[in-house]
Amino acid sequence: MSQTSIERLREYLAQLPPQAQALLMREFERALERGQDTAVATLVLEQLRKIVRKTEADEAAPPRTDDLSRLLFQVLEPFLVEAGAPIRVGQIRRSSLHPIWQWLGRDGAPDKISEFEVALARMPATDNSGQVEALALKLQAVAADAIFELTGPGGGDKSRALARVGPPSVIEDLYSIGAVLAVREALGTLNEKLPRFLRQFGDPQIASVTAALNIPVLQTPQMLPFALSVVVQRMTAPWQIIRLAIKIAASDDEIRVAATPYGVAVTMALHDLSRVAANLRMDIKRGQFETVADNLKALHDGVRGLRTELDLRNDSAWGKQLTAIRADISNALQSEIDSVPGRVRRILRQRPEKDIPPGARIDTTDVEETAALIDFVATCRNYASELAINEVTLRTYSDLQQYVERSTEQAVQSLRGADHKVRAYRQQQVQAAIRFCQVLFGDDYASLMSRAAENAATGERKSTRAS
Repeated sequence: MSQTSIERLREYLAQLPPQAQALLMREFERALERGQDTAVATLVLEQLRKIVRKTEADEAAPPRTDDLSRLLFQVLEPFLVEAGAPIRVGQIRRSSLHPIWQWLGRDGAPDKISEFEVALARMPATDNSGQVEALALKLQAVAADAIFELTGPGGGDKSRALARVGPPSVIEDLYSIGAVLAVREALGTLNEKLPRFLRQFGDPQIASVTAALNIPVLQTPQMLPFALSVVVQRMTAPWQIIRLAIKIAASDDEIRVAATPYGVAVTMALHDLSRVAANLRMDIKRGQFETVADNLKALHDGVRGLRTELDLRNDSAWGKQLTAIRADISNALQSEIDSVPGRVRRILRQRPEKDIPPGARIDTTDVEETAALIDFVATCRNYASELAINEVTLRTYSDLQQYVERSTEQAVQSLRGADHKVRAYRQQQVQAAIRFCQVLFGDDYASLMSRAAENAATGERKSTRAS
């Protein structure tokens, strides 16, 4: 990409709201983790990070107070979850950061925070990365100490002090935030030791990750889930984190796996699968099918992996959770799959000419949404057996093929003798039918039916002129 193009990209990204910039960064980071579009993702991420860190366009701007909070919480970024999403061990609500920052400046360490603000404001605009990093480490240490002092053993006074921090959800995150800040250097060491991507997670990769995790302060019950979360973010197939627990337990028996500290990896994998299922359900509800194939594959592989690599009992907590995930996926998919034939029939049904009102039209948006649903059914076929939708998917897909093939031929024939008042509507029906053929049978068959429709329309016009 030319320098001019990069500058235009940077200008566009700089105009986005901070929330949009953060969302873009996460999406491109996930693309890198999956090994997709690495050149584009790397370029955009580089420009976004320069903007967010104020290393280019805003270098000369005076430091703001929220720069200090960003320095404090930057080590938490890999573990943050947006508002409304359920969290698991090894995650922290992003919404908890602001009230905790306010508490630090008001009650937790107000004098120190003021000192750090002054120090940050006095730093030169350029060549200050080392000073900023040193300031961040001191700030994080002070914040961790203040949090531990508040959350440690104490009486009623501490209960009242905790209530001043924020609502229960913030209090729930408070100790985790302090724990992560306290081991920030160990997490940095772990990041350096881990491979950038884990596209495979066999014995060599498990051995490498196990060695990287061998840092005493990361092996505590509080910190191990956060360390494992760092590993999960490097994995193309996050569910494979269970292999680490199986390796540590030297058994696939769920009781033996659960008895090790690494059993938490199974809990994390199940939670993450449940989150993907919820995202899939929401995308289907909104009619957004762009990521359905990726989510279906992730769910299929994850469910199959847990069922085959772990000896789960049906009546155990893990077994019940996996069963519930499968049922949730099956119900969401089945109800949507069942609705597709009705939508197709509503568009392609050959109505008598007297029942077609003047100026009747077929909504092209409706056609494209229905085509996306047909493609959705086709995609479900690849994952049907593991997601408990085998019967409904195969039956629906077969019915769609038969109905669309028959209806397309009828629609083409209807063009030959169509009255001029309804010809436009009939042509739109043919175009919709050909679009559905493209999804079900491929481009060659769709082209064949398109030529047949052209011949039908042209032949009828020639016949009319001849008479």
